[in-house]
Amino acid sequence: MKFPENTLQYISESLRCVKETISVAESVSAGLLQFAFSQMPCASEFFKGGMTTYGLPEKTKFLTVDRVEAENNDCVTQNIANTMALNVAQLFEIDWSIGIIGYATAVKESGDKIYCYFSIAYKNQIVVAKSIELHPKTVAKDAQQFYVEFILGCLKTEISHLMLCQKV
Repeated sequence: MKFPENTLQYISESLRCVKETISVAESVSAGLLQFAFSQMPCASEFFKGGMTTYGLPEKTKFLTVDRVEAENNDCVTQNIANTMALNVAQLFEIDWSIGIIGYATAVKESGDKIYCYFSIAYKNQIVVAKSIELHPKTVAKDAQQFYVEFILGCLKTEISHLMLCQKV
């Protein structure tokens, strides 16, 4: 898999410049977001790791997702993405974090839709909380790659805003 080089380069240079770190908690992207970070120049200087959890027991145990909410919603809500982002930040003690959850294939539990929720947190505050919906016939690997590229683009934008604010 290839990701936009300019986006990877920008995120890497920016996080290293401000000496900030990032970690991720993912489900639907199955580790692809962590893979994307590993492709960035000097990744070990800012990428501290991540967690891929598919099942409810792992989400509740490691990311302290609310069991009742998860059971009632097949583990897929914006609030759960927020919780994942905030709690992975605490686990890894980092500045930036991302949580992503959703569906890469249309199934009964998703209402036969392909969508995800994701959150980006900075210093323990959610700064981006969005959903992405794709055509129900999208191939799973294409859905996962689209989700990751879209999230990386959002992260790039947020980092850019932060750096502009610091210059003012």
